[in-house]
Amino acid sequence: MGVATTDAAVAIRGASYHPPGGPLLVDSLTLDVPRGLTLVLLGRSGSGKTTTLKLMNRLLDPTAGDLQVEGRPANEWDPIRLRRHMGYVIQDVGLFPHYTVERNIGILPAVEGWPSVRTRERVHELMALVGLDSTLASRYPRELSGGQRQRVGVARALALDPPILLMDEPFGALDPLTRAELQGEFYRLQTRLGKTVVLVTHDLREALLLGSQIALLDGGRLAGCYAPAEFLSTSDPLAAAYRNAFAAGNEQHRLPPAPASGGVR
Repeated sequence: MGVATTDAAVAIRGASYHPPGGPLLVDSLTLDVPRGLTLVLLGRSGSGKTTTLKLMNRLLDPTAGDLQVEGRPANEWDPIRLRRHMGYVIQDVGLFPHYTVERNIGILPAVEGWPSVRTRERVHELMALVGLDSTLASRYPRELSGGQRQRVGVARALALDPPILLMDEPFGALDPLTRAELQGEFYRLQTRLGKTVVLVTHDLREALLLGSQIALLDGGRLAGCYAPAEFLSTSDPLAAAYRNAFAAGNEQHRLPPAPASGGVR
């Protein structure tokens, strides 16, 4: 149980986060994020998933333990440079409503001082990569569908070509059809780009579809870390509870059989 890898992009060692006057959100967490793979942080609300993600890019600093990014202690990184090294995608996207699609995607290259021509080329390259038509470049977020806004968010996170991508329930606010479509697109994109991805979700189907490894969190602690096939077979009670809930949900939403010929019409 626990990840064993000699090539971790992010290594967490005994990290805790206990805000002043608040509850313990992450408790003695030790976890490696394997380079070039997708690590899913799976758990119920309040299990410490998002807090763990924020410890990785120093939006929060641990109150105990330590983290290393690319073999270097996280607290030795300049926070801005560290965050440029990690793309960040969140559920509600966080696009600037008064910026066009092109400007939203190109904001970090512009901040980094890229020439405008290079920035524009990168924006249109990324739009094609995430499946956005170039005619949308001049539109504003309010003029886009939820799926289009999420694609813009992914493109923006990839703008500086960071080796690490942090994703906090990026598909959670979408309708089921759009969500399934974007999950498939992201899987193909990750296969092509080979980024190191940390994906937060409470959805077991998403974890099994997208994850190379699944880190199961509970009460701020690591309950176990599994390959998808291992998660489906482990006897761990918490993993079994997730499997049972997933199976029950599938059964509940299964369509009833069609009425027999001559039955009620």
